This record gives sequence, structure tokens and C-alpha cells, in this order.
Amino acid sequence: MGETAIKLSGLTKSYRKTAAVKRVSLEVEKGELFGFLGPNGAGKTTTIKMMTGLLKPTEGSAEIDGIDIWKNPLEAKKKIAYVPDQPNLYPKLTGWDYLEFIASVFRIPRKQFRTKAAELLETFSLTQDADDLIESYSHGMKQKIAICGALVSGPDVFFLDEPTVGLDPKSARSLKNLLREECDKGMTVFMSTHILEIAEQMCDRIGIIFSGDIIALGTMEELKTQGGNADKSLEDIFLELTGGEEQQDIIAGMSENGDSK
Repeated sequence: MGETAIKLSGLTKSYRKTAAVKRVSLEVEKGELFGFLGPNGAGKTTTIKMMTGLLKPTEGSAEIDGIDIWKNPLEAKKKIAYVPDQPNLYPKLTGWDYLEFIASVFRIPRKQFRTKAAELLETFSLTQDADDLIESYSHGMKQKIAICGALVSGPDVFFLDEPTVGLDPKSARSLKNLLREECDKGMTVFMSTHILEIAEQMCDRIGIIFSGDIIALGTMEELKTQGGNADKSLEDIFLELTGGEEQQDIIAGMSENGDSK
């Protein structure tokens, strides 16, 4: 076992008598690219919001590099970045202004910021649009500038909720390559996605959540072993665990257009 970057212990979120997330416990190692899967309403986004300090758990804890996100939020949040599926940006800033704002919040030296920002803008084909107002950006461009803003701070742990929604195939590939490179350098990525092919190709380990419970956890090889069939795809495993043809239709739609949650 390597160094633990994320540790969840009995993480629970209840609304009145309904438990959206039920005593989730897991650990993610430093440098790991972890995929978090589940059908709509399974508890993916709720779990991520508790891990990033946006939603207070009913019970349990979430630690980032050993720091409890609710007991020491400022110290924990210095280590993380989070891009939701619908980024909340500042429409009257240009793309470059937005990146400069993020850099100022994290007190990144200007020379370091400019080099990193230029690299990220080039990676996502935004260099020519950096001086345009964000309000003029398409949804895909907003998603890309949000990802640039998150990565320009050099987070230790990067949370992404449906990161490929709205991205064109070239940008999605660029994101996949970039995340793999950053994890190889030591960054930890916790990513929810509906696109099972992406999870199968990219992730070191996968967790499947269903009705608030973690029902499967492991590498692709481990999940196949648990299912008793080495020839199964992640889609086969996912459908067996979460329930049949209705989910099949949802997943097929996600795989075709990548624009629904």
C-alpha cells in the first residue's frame, strides 16, 4: 500500500429518513486515478460534495492527506481542486483573467502561473480564445477553462464530476492524456463518469455506488474476478450489479453523446 490521499470513514448523508449515501468507507492512494461510477441518483455527486467540503455529512469523515475536510477546511482545501459537471464561472471575466484570479487565490508565483496557464490553454485549444469573455464561451469551452483553472493551482487531489460532458472528442482525449500524466507525477484524481469506456481505459481502480452503497471496488481485473468471468466488460459488470436493460439504455445514450448526467 502506498500513501493515502483520500480516506472516507463511514461517510453518510441523510435527508430526513432517506439516506442518500450510506456509511461509505474507502481509501484512494496518492497518484491513483480513481473512477466513481453509478446510475443517476446513486449518490456520486453527494459523495463528492461531502469530500470537497460543499455538503456536510450526517455522519462519518472525509480526509485529504490526513486532514479532515470539516475539522480543518482551509488546510484541506489548499490541497484540492474540484470541477463540477456544470462549472460556476465568472461570465464577465476573460478566460485569462479567470486563470489569473485562481492563481492569485492560491498565491502562485507569476512566472510559474504564466507557464502553466499557457500550457493548459494550448492543450485544450483555448489559446486564441483566452482574451474573450467567458460569457461568450460554449458549454464545452466553459468546461475546459474550468479544468484549466483547477489544474493551474497544481492540486494534490483533483475531483471531477462528469468531466467529459460537453467536450468534443479531441478535448476529451486531451483530458484523458493529461490526467494520466498528472497522476503519474503524483496527483490523485477522483472522477465520476457515465462513460464506462473512459473508466475502463483510464482508471487504476473503480468504485461502483448504487442506492448510496459501494457495491463493488477494485481494479478491472479484480472486478472481473469477483464477477466470475474474465471476458466481461465494465459495462457487463455495471449492468449486472445495478440492474438490467433500463440502465443499458441510459448507458448507450451516454456513450453516444456524452452530454447527459
